[in-house]
Amino acid sequence: MVEAALRLLKLQETGDRSRLGFFTLVGLTILLLAAIALSLAVGATGVNLWHVWQYVNGQGSSLALQERVVLEAVRLPRTALAMLVGAGLAVSGAMMQGLFRNPLADPGVVGVTSGAALFAVMGIVLGGGPLLAISSALGSHFLPFMAFLGGLLNTWLLYRIATSGGQTQTATLILSGIAVGAISAALMGVLIFVADDRQLRDITFWSLGSLSGASWARVLSVLPFVFMVVAITPSVARGLDALVLGDAAAFHMGIRVQRLKRLIVLAVAAACGATVAVAGSIGFVGIIVPHLLRMIIGPSHRFLLPASALGGAVLLLVADSVARTVVAPAELPLGIITALFGAPVFLMLLLARRGSGSVL
Repeated sequence: MVEAALRLLKLQETGDRSRLGFFTLVGLTILLLAAIALSLAVGATGVNLWHVWQYVNGQGSSLALQERVVLEAVRLPRTALAMLVGAGLAVSGAMMQGLFRNPLADPGVVGVTSGAALFAVMGIVLGGGPLLAISSALGSHFLPFMAFLGGLLNTWLLYRIATSGGQTQTATLILSGIAVGAISAALMGVLIFVADDRQLRDITFWSLGSLSGASWARVLSVLPFVFMVVAITPSVARGLDALVLGDAAAFHMGIRVQRLKRLIVLAVAAACGATVAVAGSIGFVGIIVPHLLRMIIGPSHRFLLPASALGGAVLLLVADSVARTVVAPAELPLGIITALFGAPVFLMLLLARRGSGSVL
């Protein structure tokens, strides 16, 4: 059985799918460069593609002061933040789908999103009262800190619930995530009930997701966590491929299953907590991107994980460009754009899987 499993993994990494995976990575890299140019060139001000080209080629001194300020202080950090958030969410989604052996899994199942949202709402409502000292000390970093802390605490709680005798039960982790998510939603309801009008507007805007507060400080705050989840992809790819055959088979193939689960859960918690902290709740990126790429290049995580990073960055850059231009000079929340795109695609995938006799 083990020899058959090894042959199966080798088949996944060779042949036509391997070549297709390589060309997909090349194509996504080209799309990413185009999406970066689009993100830098669109907006309410008069900076266009020609100005971006001049700036990239070292001719920034020929641009007007306003155009240089817009590029350096607004659009460049916003573009970098969109790439990091998109890559972090998509890679996290691909890892969760591989870990749970379910192509419709999402980073939210480990409690990151619900915990981050609860603590962010808590920061908005209580930041001027019981948490005033912390809010004053952290300043503009208070809300990201609260969201990040909530994501990590929820993940730690769920991991403790699902781990017994050194073994982490995947089914228990998923069901616990649903239960803790419901509790977090109820507590958020209580906080929203006692919030005033200004706080309600802040909660609504944050919950819909946005990159409008992008800055180099936020880019640097999220960079280590996204880099961590992307950097571990080569070391977890083979293990995720082996998990397709089950925990027991993966163990007999030399995979340290519990160590792999801990590493993935903690990395996903850190990356998703950081992205939710700086951009709010942005849905469907972690589901749609890995699922669509799996349909194109197959299940081998050696190609799927880096392709998901590139695809997530492309999707969020394009979505953010649309959000900034569709009602310019105003700006749509980014979560609305991703939901309008992701929800119909997700529904079509569900219907397709139902037609094949399987929904999960």
